[in-house]
Amino acid sequence: MNSLLRHKGWTWGFRTTILLYFVVLIVLPILGVYYNSFSLGFGNFVESISDPIAWKSVLLTLKLAIIATLINVFLGTMIAWVLIRYQFIGKALLNSLVDLPFALPTAVGGLMILLLLGPGSLIGKAAEALGFEIVFHQPAIVIAMVFVTFPFVIRAVQPLLEELDPSEEEAAYTMGAKGTKVFWHVILPSMAPGMISGGMLAFSRALAEFGAVVLVAGNIPGRTLVSSVFIFGEVESDNPVSAAAVSVILLTLSFLILWLINMLQMRGRRS
Repeated sequence: MNSLLRHKGWTWGFRTTILLYFVVLIVLPILGVYYNSFSLGFGNFVESISDPIAWKSVLLTLKLAIIATLINVFLGTMIAWVLIRYQFIGKALLNSLVDLPFALPTAVGGLMILLLLGPGSLIGKAAEALGFEIVFHQPAIVIAMVFVTFPFVIRAVQPLLEELDPSEEEAAYTMGAKGTKVFWHVILPSMAPGMISGGMLAFSRALAEFGAVVLVAGNIPGRTLVSSVFIFGEVESDNPVSAAAVSVILLTLSFLILWLINMLQMRGRRS
């Protein structure tokens, strides 16, 4: 069997299949988006992204994605720390639930947020009594983004904590360093690559979130209309060029983020 797999014909077939898969499912759709965004000329592209509703949706998406990413970096690092450093009842269940947003349809996640925080829920009524609302406002969008990007930082930090040599911490304690100093100078630098790469992936994912956001945002232009919902609306309005123009912005940002992650990983391997 091994000799059969090593045969040049099989090797060529595997490589061709992988390349075709990559080209058909990834490269061609991306090129199609870029082509359609510039199909009517660069001037039309600039006009599309200069539309107040379009660029406000992009800026709002960037702002809320950054907030969601910061929350995820903080909470995700804490949860990864607890899962690695502590033993408690239900740890295995909690560890498996971390990946639930990956398996759950995002529309279901949005429905869960709507039922939990909506106007008819206990939390929603309590919020209204205090003079503010969660669902159909920006906080709901942040919560939806945090939910769908929840596992990224946790799964990026966990392996780094597992690989951290306990002797480094012991040596720091032996030299008289206190717990906070050990954390800032020994533990945090080891976790930092995972926090950064996981945060970047969470940010990139939050930029493109649609299923959970569309149910809880309210989709008011200039206030709660994010880029993904704007793109959907433009397609529904038979304006694919404008939708492609905004998509190009999100695609370019995602490419830059992935490039930065690869650069950080390469530097980490060299060091």
